[in-house]
Amino acid sequence: MGSGIWSRDKFADYSRRAGRSVNASGAISGNYSAQEMFKSRSLDPALNVYNKIRECRDSEEHPETVPVILALDVTGSMGGAAVEVAKKLNTVMTELYDSTKDVEFLIMGIGDLAYDYAPIQASQFESDIRIAEQLDKVFFEAGGGGNGYESYTAAWYFALNHTSLDCHGRGKKGLIITMGDEPLNPYLPKDPLNRALGGGAEADVETSALYSEVTEKFEVYHLAVIDLLSCGGRYKDKIMDTFGAYLDSDHLRQVNVHNISGTIIRIVKAFADRSCGVGKEASETKSKGKLISW
Repeated sequence: MGSGIWSRDKFADYSRRAGRSVNASGAISGNYSAQEMFKSRSLDPALNVYNKIRECRDSEEHPETVPVILALDVTGSMGGAAVEVAKKLNTVMTELYDSTKDVEFLIMGIGDLAYDYAPIQASQFESDIRIAEQLDKVFFEAGGGGNGYESYTAAWYFALNHTSLDCHGRGKKGLIITMGDEPLNPYLPKDPLNRALGGGAEADVETSALYSEVTEKFEVYHLAVIDLLSCGGRYKDKIMDTFGAYLDSDHLRQVNVHNISGTIIRIVKAFADRSCGVGKEASETKSKGKLISW
């Protein structure tokens, strides 16, 4: 997996074949609901993570892979934000691949382990039109529950235990970007986690311990979606308190449906530059608990 290069024209052609309108810049235009954009009505076998390992391998075509895990909250209130990511995918990928050819994307769908049928979905690592094809397979379950958070750290756990990355052998980290509009979950419950992934967890996975482990191998960002169409406005203070206990103001960014794609581009480009030795290394931890707009 992971061969090929992103092409703006191939994405535009693919989107038209899927019955979507495409504007002059190659982005999807028009108004689409989450159910119109994400047409899967159950967990697609290609995204089933049960007993699966996702690999990101160096190759002659991509000799220094930069693995990026983009994890979307696919619960009910996040429809507008997820649609925006899908619509602007061509813009994101085209700009990224203008500056680096070795970025490989794994797309995840994250729900609520306590309530949802398919709380963890994950594609292969890809670098071409298959990114779009696998994003289209995401089951937008629109679930969630009444516990006041979603299972965001499932992306951290999956990255640590169900991926194999050649960058680690070169002393480089992978990148995880989660995106959602609710507070950080305090733990991952063992039984539904094992049902989704096929076992491995011997107890509930506490967020504090998991964060210490994941940051040894991955740089972790969260995009807090704060706008009128999400729950983020209501939960803003609690998002700041829970995510801000771990992430500084660079790694915890406040976004809305209009600037998500640009924020993803900036994060990935800066991370890829650091991974490839371009520019200065990231500064030490900044003021914790402060949400900033980008």
